[in-house]
Amino acid sequence: MTVLTYVLATVVGLAAGFAGVGGMLGVGMSWRLPALLPLGGVSLVLDPLAGVFLAMIGFAAVPASLYALGDPRQARRGRGAYLLFVGAMAVVPLAGNALTFLLAWELMSLASYMLVVHDREAREAIRAAWVYAVMTHAGVVCLIVGMLLLGAWAGSFEVDAWRVAAPGLAAGSRNLVWMLLALGFAVKAGVVPLHVWLPLAHPAAPSHVSALMSGVMIKLGVYGLIRISLDWLGDGPLWWGTVILLAGAVSAMVGVLSAIVDRDLKRVLAFSSIENVGIILIGLGAGVLYHAAGLPALAVIGLTAALYHAVNHTAFKTLLFLGAGAVVHATGTRDMEALGGLIKRMPWTTACFLSGAVAAAALPPLNGFVSEWLTFQALLQNLLIEQPAVNLVFALGIAALALTGGLAVACFVRAFGISFLAVPRSDASAQAHEVPRAPRLAMTMLAVTCLALGLGVTVIVPALARVGTDLVGVVGSLALGDALVLDVSGNFASLSVPVIAVALALAGLGVFGGLVVTGRGRARPYETWSCGRMLQTPRMEYTATAFANPFKRVFDFFYRPVEQIDIAAHPASRLFVQRIDYANPTRSLFDDWLYRPLLAGVNRGVRVVRMLQSGSANLYLTYILLALLVMLVFA
Repeated sequence: MTVLTYVLATVVGLAAGFAGVGGMLGVGMSWRLPALLPLGGVSLVLDPLAGVFLAMIGFAAVPASLYALGDPRQARRGRGAYLLFVGAMAVVPLAGNALTFLLAWELMSLASYMLVVHDREAREAIRAAWVYAVMTHAGVVCLIVGMLLLGAWAGSFEVDAWRVAAPGLAAGSRNLVWMLLALGFAVKAGVVPLHVWLPLAHPAAPSHVSALMSGVMIKLGVYGLIRISLDWLGDGPLWWGTVILLAGAVSAMVGVLSAIVDRDLKRVLAFSSIENVGIILIGLGAGVLYHAAGLPALAVIGLTAALYHAVNHTAFKTLLFLGAGAVVHATGTRDMEALGGLIKRMPWTTACFLSGAVAAAALPPLNGFVSEWLTFQALLQNLLIEQPAVNLVFALGIAALALTGGLAVACFVRAFGISFLAVPRSDASAQAHEVPRAPRLAMTMLAVTCLALGLGVTVIVPALARVGTDLVGVVGSLALGDALVLDVSGNFASLSVPVIAVALALAGLGVFGGLVVTGRGRARPYETWSCGRMLQTPRMEYTATAFANPFKRVFDFFYRPVEQIDIAAHPASRLFVQRIDYANPTRSLFDDWLYRPLLAGVNRGVRVVRMLQSGSANLYLTYILLALLVMLVFA
């Protein structure tokens, strides 16, 4: 039964992936079943934008399902919910009316909740699922209210009717609907400060589920933001794009700063997903701003950069979560301080994880580098908007993207180096073993995809630009100089990733050839230099905490670390120290300044309301009488 479930999920993923590619290329589809549900029934419509996200969902589900087949212990947990999760995600971008969309969205949320809480005896999973349920249903409430208002004002719950009616709505009405829907989609995307569920839920879920939640589910929040900002509600004002771009800049910074200090390998990747959603929103915000400013060609560039980074993030983050799952499968721990030395014990996983880390760090020639480069090119042309306030917003986006890029490199140097290099820091790491063939094949497929998405930029970017053109209505300033070169806005910038890849390969071969010619390329095994010590132990290695400490000092206003030192002296004399325990934990600004005060206020309100529940039948009858009188007065 378990094997059949994941084989079926693989088939569904392949079908969705190829259908999505067809949609991107202009093969449309419309399917309606009016009698199945009220308010318009089931309505599915495939257009180019839906095709992009459907392809992402389908092609990510294939390696995730293949990985699960090689990890039976994880695969048995919630296998029915997993199939529902994949199917519901595939329906979301196809939904052609409000009820179909909300039903698929809620099924996706409930299925992912069941997968997060798969281990009902683990307090971590229970808390993560509770926080996820509260946040995601708060988002659903915003979506329901926004769509009901829009449907009532447009006279229909079909998205085609929304497009027709939106330009005639009052500005205040459109802005209210946009804010409600943007909040609902931002929760699912993990936009700061609505991100608190993401670093809890993603590590708690099985690894193949974490890969899909981080790789594609949160992107459906981005899909919704694209729809409401450029499609369903028509042309929006400048402040829509400003909010999206600034929210992306803050999310990118908070995500990478949180990732660079965490010790849990899967939490590091979850925080990195918040960072990458921020980068996507920076590109999307630029596109919305350009469109509102009357520069549709540049809007296509910003939107293309956002879509390209969304596709790239799906590939490398799915790979990284599967790699982290392989590490957990082999060692039983996610704590980087207990890892190390895996490069010799898990060479296949190491190579694949390194590929994903290089892509996530936006280093050439892999895919993350190309989409971030394109995002920079979109931002740097902001001087064509002759409004200083808008130019300042773009400047903040450029600064945030640049700083995020540098910190992301440090983050993944730390994650890979501490986890896979040096010598093992625990018995579990020393006894690690490579994962079975199915997970290795899944990770290899994704590593090859990351390379192909980088080298194939001249094929992929024009295809995504056509999707942007379909939304904006004007062809963007993206052209092919030749089969190897991508030109942006004429002579503004150009890039050839294959040439960069060849140059890097030749440089590496040149160094190796030079060592061979000079006779220094022969391997000469020798013991590691121990700085004069007789015995080198794992306790002498650089740790994840030590690596992160300089960042805690530089950004202490954000982390607000609290040093905790406990020194135990020898019973015979306090001059002899037996043990020193040191901790330097960080504190969350969002927990201390937003969510704890909010929960405290809710608890105070609940205590007041609870006083009404006295248990007295006479008092309850009085409540009913008062309610009846109020209704009669208003009637």
